[in-house]
Amino acid sequence: MRWPALPPLNTLLPFEATVRHASMTAAARELHVTHGAVSRQIQNLERTLGTRLFERGARTLRPTPQARQLAAVVRDALDQIDGAAGQISRRAPAGPLTLSCEPTLLMRWLIPRLPDLTASVPDVTVHLSAGGGPVHFERDGIDLAIRRDDFPLPEEADRTRLFGERIGPVCRPDLASGLATADGIRDAVLLHTATRPRAWDDWRGITGLTARPASEQTLEHFYLTLQAAAAGVGVAIAPYAVARDDLERGQLVAPFGFVPDGTAYHLLGRRPSGQDARVGRLVAWLRDRTAGLADEARSAG
Repeated sequence: MRWPALPPLNTLLPFEATVRHASMTAAARELHVTHGAVSRQIQNLERTLGTRLFERGARTLRPTPQARQLAAVVRDALDQIDGAAGQISRRAPAGPLTLSCEPTLLMRWLIPRLPDLTASVPDVTVHLSAGGGPVHFERDGIDLAIRRDDFPLPEEADRTRLFGERIGPVCRPDLASGLATADGIRDAVLLHTATRPRAWDDWRGITGLTARPASEQTLEHFYLTLQAAAAGVGVAIAPYAVARDDLERGQLVAPFGFVPDGTAYHLLGRRPSGQDARVGRLVAWLRDRTAGLADEARSAG
């Protein structure tokens, strides 16, 4: 045999799924088999390798370091097989695409544009999922993810740059006249965002302007700080993309405009867009709708 150490191939799918979920029940559900079938395959694999792959507790199942090492290799091999099969397959991929997007961008930019997406790309169905930070395509069952590059993006992911981030203070129109001074913002309530706590510091560092607040308040997400700003609670630092529609409606103004902060948003995919026509059409739509954001942000304020 060419591969004398190769374990039974039918054990590898249930093994990889069990390691990923740390649960035979979840692995069985994913593979549409019974818990007993998964358990038998894991036992078979352990007998073949002559080692235990899981530490079993009363209600826990913890993969050993050796199991994690093997599962990572199996996962890479399955990804390569999947990619090769996709390249030679004559069948067009079908079904919906699952797109993960950072929550505020999802709520305030992408969801309002879903009718346009449906009209422009009627043959592509997209399921949306709110998520941020590191991307795990297989574990989370997602095909695509929109992420800001403020953390290392996965090297193996297909990447399309969408737009550069621009930030600036925003507030209700009737508060704007009392904010702008020669050197910055005075005597305002500064609204902070827990998910990006250094946003005000970043803006001050980029512009050289100051902000001397009367008080400060922190909310969990940008969409909450924007809602508070629109209600007249105070002044929020906002990315242009998520404040754009409120600016256009006149609910918010940007007295100091928007400046680039050096980061950008990217569309990440588990495989190149050329392998799936649905992904290619979605990428084209996203690039078209985000193409003008930088010019709009430069002229806002």
